[in-house]
Amino acid sequence: MRIFTVFPLLIIPVAIYNVIAWGGATFSTAEAVRARMDTDFLQVPMASGGIWYITPGHALIALGLLLLFFELLKSTGFGRAAIMNHALSMVLFIICIIEFLMFNAFATSVFFLLMLMCLLDVMAGFMVTIASARRDFGISDSFSE
Repeated sequence: MRIFTVFPLLIIPVAIYNVIAWGGATFSTAEAVRARMDTDFLQVPMASGGIWYITPGHALIALGLLLLFFELLKSTGFGRAAIMNHALSMVLFIICIIEFLMFNAFATSVFFLLMLMCLLDVMAGFMVTIASARRDFGISDSFSE
């Protein structure tokens, strides 16, 4: 169970996107990935009589948001596992930004939002760690008084 506290959960939607992006061709284009992400794969009838069309892109963003919630909960932890989680979250964000900037298949809004979630995970982890360290050491804003 300890492995879930170390590895960032956002690796799951990023890995799924990588499978979709690299699954079609070795160097797929953003247009091909966008076409795969925008294809309806689930239709949910609504009480109003309308139909809610869900695409793989929508589902991936929803999964990313759900996992970001759990990552934010994990960021309140402390110890070696939390530090490793923050470090691996930073590595995941760096990989995402490299893919976004260097590969055409990753230049989509879906991947940008996943990358933004990874950035928020990194920022939240470091901010919570700094805030808890300040509290543990008794450092406050009135330190200079």
